[in-house]
Amino acid sequence: MEDRNTPGLYMELGDLEPEDYGRERAGELLRLRGVSRVSWWANCRPRREDYRSKVPDGTLLGIAEVDDEEFLAPDPPPGAIGRYFARYPRPSQGVLTGKPTTGLLVVWIAPKSPDRDQALRDWADFVHIRHIAAAGIPGFTQITPYVHEGEGDPRFLHLYEFDSDDPEATFASMPGLVAPRLGGQDSLAFEEWADLRAAGGYTVYVNTFALLGARDVDD
Repeated sequence: MEDRNTPGLYMELGDLEPEDYGRERAGELLRLRGVSRVSWWANCRPRREDYRSKVPDGTLLGIAEVDDEEFLAPDPPPGAIGRYFARYPRPSQGVLTGKPTTGLLVVWIAPKSPDRDQALRDWADFVHIRHIAAAGIPGFTQITPYVHEGEGDPRFLHLYEFDSDDPEATFASMPGLVAPRLGGQDSLAFEEWADLRAAGGYTVYVNTFALLGARDVDD
């Protein structure tokens, strides 16, 4: 992911066996129109308590990178959920380090009502993601916005790419490194940065993932 500008991502999340996913499911996804690469990732904190999920969690995340707008999302494997996201028409923020992406932070959010859609998107791009990228947090590379192509939650995906060895520790370092830019964790600016509820949104899913394997269409 680290050196590509991927138009779409199809994600599958569930309690799936990594070896089976890499051997069988990845091949099935690679045969679909527009899929160029499939990767699979271990959930670093399944069923985490600090960010309560509004969708079923899982131990494995599969991601198909899609470069064809006529891609049709398949049914997910039994016991998993599937979501297809298209690139939102704003650029990624962050840096390219030249290192491979070894970890992810996946954030799914949604507006409380349709009329808050743009306000939430603007808060995410111009307040929340902006300060994370500007803080230069070690291990953080690109942060890319996507929009859900389908019914129901979430509305938006924020894909945070990491080049660190410990995605969960990298994620945990974020508030403490952003806070000094905003006057500390007790400041109104930090509160605005941290709380999407003021922008009319809510969190659907948050978790970190470590790379297990990947296959390209030519493999």
